[in-house]
Amino acid sequence: MADLFAGQREKARREAEPLAARLRPRTLAEVVGQRHILGPGKLLRRMLDAGTLTSVIFHGPPGTGKTTLAEVIANHLDRHFERENAAAVGVARIRAILDEAEARLASSGRKTVLFLDEIHRFSKSQQDVLLADVERGLITLIGATTENPMFALNSALISRSTVFRFEPLSIDEVMQVLRRALADPGRGYGRLTGASPPRLVVSDDALSAWAVASDGDARRALSALEVAVLSARGQEPVVIGRAEAEESIQRKLAVYDARAGGDQHYDVISAFIKSVRASDPDAALYWLARMLEGGEDPRFIARRLAILASEDIGNADPRALSLCATAWELVERIGMPEARITLAQATTYLALAPKSNASYAAIEAALDDVRQGRTVAVPVPLRDRHAPRSEGSPVHGAGYRYTHTEGALVPGYGPVGGSELPVLGPRYYRPTEHGQEAELRTRLEAIRAALGLDGARGDQPDETRAPD
Repeated sequence: MADLFAGQREKARREAEPLAARLRPRTLAEVVGQRHILGPGKLLRRMLDAGTLTSVIFHGPPGTGKTTLAEVIANHLDRHFERENAAAVGVARIRAILDEAEARLASSGRKTVLFLDEIHRFSKSQQDVLLADVERGLITLIGATTENPMFALNSALISRSTVFRFEPLSIDEVMQVLRRALADPGRGYGRLTGASPPRLVVSDDALSAWAVASDGDARRALSALEVAVLSARGQEPVVIGRAEAEESIQRKLAVYDARAGGDQHYDVISAFIKSVRASDPDAALYWLARMLEGGEDPRFIARRLAILASEDIGNADPRALSLCATAWELVERIGMPEARITLAQATTYLALAPKSNASYAAIEAALDDVRQGRTVAVPVPLRDRHAPRSEGSPVHGAGYRYTHTEGALVPGYGPVGGSELPVLGPRYYRPTEHGQEAELRTRLEAIRAALGLDGARGDQPDETRAPD
């Protein structure tokens, strides 16, 4: 009798599952998205096709298929699947899984996949129990995390794993998932949409609204579809348009981890700086809002803007640096929420300022000479004449010609030079023709010409080099 009711219980369990759980892919062919790792010829796909999967770490935003793909991989490789949450599992449970995996391998030759969700919460003691068996291949570890594993995980675990980044699904990919849910008669709403006449009608506008609002999270889009359908029970037929779709999907909180080790802490500030550098104030303001809403320290943002003012604007607009210094001081004094206005002012000014990285390129080239040993002694005329010197050494400062009385005159700029200058080869500073630096370029050319230093000499610093 127990077997008689087992099927009914399984059917009831499936029907009680949320739509997103019922629609989880069962094979690699059903997986939507992540073509950069699963597409033909890509690394993870090659590993799966060859049956040589080693331990891996999946990291990326929620709803991108990390858990689902782990189950699909176990099925694809015909391996036993164990799923645990790293925040809740204890050492005793890990030892039990390892013992069962060893017995299973000995009795049937079947390997085990251990999936650990939130693996960034994996404790040192748990790692010590697990790592040796991972290394010798007793189990295949698949870890999932929304944080950057390079910051969130111990190096011992990283060194034994291959790391794969999961990206949010595109709008088209989310639309594909939604259409599959509407067409599938067993796990989705195919029995309703395929009835004659249809008992469920969902407009393309509704699908588009869900796909855009879900921000690449397929689970969130499917949950919104399910809410829209269930909340319309009693209607015949159920018709869902854009208005119903927008009502069914709640506002998504911006994903942001303000901790210094958080993935978003680094990614969003990078997007912010690159948007300012690209002279896109609208994109820069969006990323600024993401950081502020996520709880980022406004002083950290002010500091990064000050760095950018020298690195990417420099002498093309020297006022940018002063503006950032003032903004930093005001952020310290007034705090949030008013500091958001100060940061927005600095952000928009820097985004629209003329750009030059000539100062950055110049100091990098000079540092490279020093680090490579391409140095010269300080010429005697430039040495401090008041400094003590050894017997027989030349008089420090001897031969120095005071610039204001003996320097060459450059019309409009006054005296220049007047001393022996160490020139190693390249002209480090190469002003651009952007903003106020164009005037400095003209001035520098006149100075070098007056000193007989005009013309390039040696390799020039690359003014287009990107920051590390």
